[in-house]
Amino acid sequence: MKVWIVGLPNVGKSTLFNALIKNYTAEAANFPFCTIEPNVGIVSVHDVRLEKIRAAVKGQKIIPATCEFIDIAGIVEGASQGEGLGNKFLSHIREANAILQVVRVFKDGDVIHVNGKIDPKSDREVINSELILADIETLEKRMMTNQRKARSDKEAQKAQESYEKIFQLLNDWKLANEVIPHSEQEYYQDLHLLTNKQFVYAANVSEEMMDTPEAELKAILGIENSSVRVVPICAKLESDMIGMEESERNEFLQEMWLITTGLDNLIKASYDSLGLQYYFTAGEKEVRAWTIPVGATAPQAAGVIHTDFEKWFIKADVVHWEDLVTFSGWSGAKEKAKVRLEGKDYIVQDGDVMLFKFNN
Repeated sequence: MKVWIVGLPNVGKSTLFNALIKNYTAEAANFPFCTIEPNVGIVSVHDVRLEKIRAAVKGQKIIPATCEFIDIAGIVEGASQGEGLGNKFLSHIREANAILQVVRVFKDGDVIHVNGKIDPKSDREVINSELILADIETLEKRMMTNQRKARSDKEAQKAQESYEKIFQLLNDWKLANEVIPHSEQEYYQDLHLLTNKQFVYAANVSEEMMDTPEAELKAILGIENSSVRVVPICAKLESDMIGMEESERNEFLQEMWLITTGLDNLIKASYDSLGLQYYFTAGEKEVRAWTIPVGATAPQAAGVIHTDFEKWFIKADVVHWEDLVTFSGWSGAKEKAKVRLEGKDYIVQDGDVMLFKFNN
């Protein structure tokens, strides 16, 4: 999963990135455009279930799921026309699976705002407008190249009609992911439209606002779409926890009256927005989390480990992770009849622990 971090300059993107990767490989300075080249970090997805499963099966090591985060330079008004660092970074975002837009909500006179005022709704609209303008340019080019073909090709004609409809909606400042019907997505796959990606918003708040309800944050950002996730993040607080041991971090969170870090919630929201989940494999050598789409079948889940596993799949032993932990491993879970034998049509659930059987 590739998630690109975007936002105006000086909203806390690089500070958040540093916290995500748990070190200071990205520069986070108090002036616009301190990020020149994209910073890339592979983040291990923290999941308390992994250690509990490892203890139950007496596994030697844990391999968590991972997520790739890329921090790019701040986008400013006019970026689609080359302002700031411009199109160079807009083109980079086309590689993203999801876009994490950081919006500054906290107030601090010592931290410069590129527009001289704190206005989260306006900041979000500036970023989205630049992404829309870039998509309009991309779509214009496609419509021109497809126009001649559409005169004699019915499929090209259908595509052209869809392009023209979406082009008008983009000009009405609608995001592509809100207006392109699922049945017409095939026409847009190779265009990699920026606003056709999944969006997650990180509201960079003060420590005092960390418990702000999501509905209230959506109102502050001017978001009406019920399916869009907005996660409160205090980048400064996350930065303060860099380098802490897990026990120290848990104690720190308790002192702040917080149950979990905003980063954990942010990664979970990114998974949810992309329709992803993960299952586990567990044995004496390792306990591992595997990322799969929601709705994946057992053979498809096996194929994530190795393509041959999907091809030669026969059955799978499946147990819910809590049962595996409660009954101290596979043997105990089997004795309590908690392990099921599932076939090719089984839809894998988040938190399943699986052992595959093959015919090779």
